[in-house]
Amino acid sequence: MTATDPTPPAPARKRLFVDLEPLRASPAFARMWIGSAVSGIGAQLTLVAVGLEIYDITRSTFAVALVGVISLVPMIVAGLYGGMLADAFDRRIVALLAAVVAWATTALIALHSYLGLDNVALLYALTTVDAVAATIINTSRQSIIPRLIPTRLLPAASALNGISGGVQLTVGPALAGVLVASVGFSATYTVDVVLFTAAFLGIVALPAILPEGEIQRPGLESLLFGYRFLKRSPNIRMTFVVDIIAMTFGQPRVLYPVVGAVLIGGGAVTVGVLTAAYAVGALLCSLFSGRLGQVRRQGAAVNWAIVAYGACIAAFGIVLWVAQSGGSRGLGSLTEGLASANLPALAAAAVALAAAGAADNVSSIFRNTILQAAAPDAMRGRLQGIFTVVVTGGPRVGDLFVGLLAAAGTVWPPLLGGALIVVLIGLLARLQPSFRRYDAANPTP
Repeated sequence: MTATDPTPPAPARKRLFVDLEPLRASPAFARMWIGSAVSGIGAQLTLVAVGLEIYDITRSTFAVALVGVISLVPMIVAGLYGGMLADAFDRRIVALLAAVVAWATTALIALHSYLGLDNVALLYALTTVDAVAATIINTSRQSIIPRLIPTRLLPAASALNGISGGVQLTVGPALAGVLVASVGFSATYTVDVVLFTAAFLGIVALPAILPEGEIQRPGLESLLFGYRFLKRSPNIRMTFVVDIIAMTFGQPRVLYPVVGAVLIGGGAVTVGVLTAAYAVGALLCSLFSGRLGQVRRQGAAVNWAIVAYGACIAAFGIVLWVAQSGGSRGLGSLTEGLASANLPALAAAAVALAAAGAADNVSSIFRNTILQAAAPDAMRGRLQGIFTVVVTGGPRVGDLFVGLLAAAGTVWPPLLGGALIVVLIGLLARLQPSFRRYDAANPTP
């Protein structure tokens, strides 16, 4: 059974906890889910560690922001071309080849650290290649899911992926903070090299996933065909637009090193706590996502979730403003512990980010479901490519937005960005009423 089945969603039983039926219904989905979760922990560990290492070398928040900015254009190309590959070839093979590249890049990042090169330019290059490979993996993996489970289980599968993402973003960054502070960067990267092998296990065990329907060779015509489809698909298009707004103006992660070293204190451990707090909120939301499967007005749910997200990011900005108003701690060290931190401010910041993570997770569940249910299989790779570019590229544009404002010595980016999100989403909700009326029982692109 695939997402093209005409069977409408069955009435969901009232449940509080996440629906585990997708794992029981499809062993292939279960294996891929487990492999993605384990390897994702390592990926998040490296992402945080690279940011910490670059900040340790340069003492520049803007230099940390450039990690995402430099890889943005290559990621866009990879998402678009990777989507065309997924619509033209066996999606399992496409994902497997990209995983080989990602694993090799991670090993080179570890080698760079063991050799003590401290070469920021090389770190930028390696993380860019890794981001490109990860984009193709995610594009292929997400376009595979609707082929493994029935349409009615897509919201539950998205919630399970939210749990996976929450575990990754909770364990990975927290582990990165502890490992960097205790055993250094080299050992931290090596842990990722080992954990990444789980990705191979999850992909290799999949059956062949050949695209259904008309197959087009990768190239300009295939890309234009996807563009024309998206142009006449307002609901799918809106899932991209609203997420771009949320991620561009609501991703304060590049501030975390300076928060840990200057504003709140606690060094690398604080960076791990703040990053993990966001993931904890997403994880708890997914664990208690049972009733989300009963929501039919999924477009309206996306709008409200992103408005809540903006409000939470603004609240995080207020915490930083209050901490700054209390007086600067001076230039601290990323290796200092929580004993040096302003614990009430850290707790308040963590709560705001946890709430933001929960709201973002609700939005993600329904945006994924809308895309996977409303898109025909022959277009899923290209649309998932665009989706992957949006969800990974948007935060990188946000890194630039925050990095530029932070370079001016201000902590206003989260407060300003959160307010912009609320205003812009409210405006779009009025301009695109069909998205508010989107009905899960009758998915239309």
